[in-house]
Amino acid sequence: MTWYAAHAIMYVKFKDGNQDKYPIWENAILIEASSSDEAWEKAKIRAKEDEDDGENPRGESLWEGRPFIFVFAGIRKIVSCVDEENRPTDGTEIAYSQMELPDLDSLSKFLKEEEVFLRYDC
Repeated sequence: MTWYAAHAIMYVKFKDGNQDKYPIWENAILIEASSSDEAWEKAKIRAKEDEDDGENPRGESLWEGRPFIFVFAGIRKIVSCVDEENRPTDGTEIAYSQMELPDLDSLSKFLKEEEVFLRYDC
């Protein structure tokens, strides 16, 4: 069995139907499987568990004051863990994302969570 990091995309869907933006998350989920295809299928099942219909014991979930549901959009990628044959431990790299910025100034802004143009490679 091999360890994989599955990158699941989740998004906010507003219940009122007026969708002028799409808040998204890319969640890295650790999956143990015998192949990347099996990891992909296991990741889809696991990520769907994070879907939320917006109902909870404290009342309806709100995003910026609007009722919403949290939806699984799909798996973006499956990545073999760096030390794929050994059980991950503290400090094990389990996932990575490759990106490209146009200059060092943009890198500085990116680290400060300021707005930048970013090319996101798979």
